[in-house]
Order: sequence, then C-alpha cells, then structure tokens
Amino acid sequence: MPSQKSLHETKRTKARRALRSLAIGVLVPLTITLAIIILFGSGRKYHSLTKPFWFPPLWFIHLATLSCSFFMGLATWLVWADGGFRGESRDVMSLYLVQLSLGITWHPIVLVMGAYWLAPFFCVVNFVAIFLCYLRFKRVNPFATDLAKPCLLWSAYLSLISFKLMYL
Repeated sequence: MPSQKSLHETKRTKARRALRSLAIGVLVPLTITLAIIILFGSGRKYHSLTKPFWFPPLWFIHLATLSCSFFMGLATWLVWADGGFRGESRDVMSLYLVQLSLGITWHPIVLVMGAYWLAPFFCVVNFVAIFLCYLRFKRVNPFATDLAKPCLLWSAYLSLISFKLMYL
C-alpha cells in the first residue's frame, strides 16, 4: 500500500503536469496570434478605407482575435484533459489547428495585403472549423462548448465585415 507521502507527491506531480499542459495549450496559440498581430496588424489599408459605422476599430479586431485564440486554446485543452482526443472526437486537434491557422491568416491577408476578395473565404471556412470544433466539444465537455460560442459569433461577424470589404 502506498504511503501518504507518496500519494501526495503523485498528486502534486499530476497537478504540475496539468498546469504545464494548460499553459502550453493556452500560451502557444496566444503567443502565435500576438506575434501575427504585431507583425501584420498595422492595418494601414484598413484605416484608410471609408467604412460603415458598424465596422470595429482595429484595436477591437486585435482584442477579439486574441480572445478567441485564448478561448479556443482553453476549450481544446479541456477536451484533451477529459480524454477527448480518442474515439469520436479524435479529429478535434486537427480542426482546432485549422481554425487557429485560418484565424491568424486573416490579419496578413486583409490588413497587409488588402486581398479583400480572399477574406470571406478564410472567414467562412474558419467559421465552419469552429462550428465543427463546437460540435465535437459538445460530446466531451460542456464548458468547452460554451467557450467556443463567442468565437463562433466573432467569426460570423468577421465574415460579414469581410464580405463588405470586397465592395468598399
């Protein structure tokens, strides 16, 4: 029978591993998103456009993108922590990586290159990837599902903005 001290050490080791994996799961996508924003987020072309009143300021786009990166990273980690990368939900990680890639690609394409005709494609595919993550999360962890909801809303709103940008 294991001693009380060894049980305590085992719990502490598991807790450290869990915190380390949580930090990696959240900080890596957040850092990548922040780096993309810093490198490509100046938005000179976006600033120079005459936009409708319902277009968000650039700082809000950056903040919302960072928030979605955080929420989706945390949601994916929660699914992983619940053992959700097995069975029916094993494609969650690939869907998550697709949505993360598409989410951060929007900045250089729209704000730097000004390729407004390409932006709706990225946003719609990103929305679909987030929605599929949402459906997979639902099977494993309800809190992860709740974290994906604001990301779905942001992606839908960004899709509308992207479609409108094509005609400005």
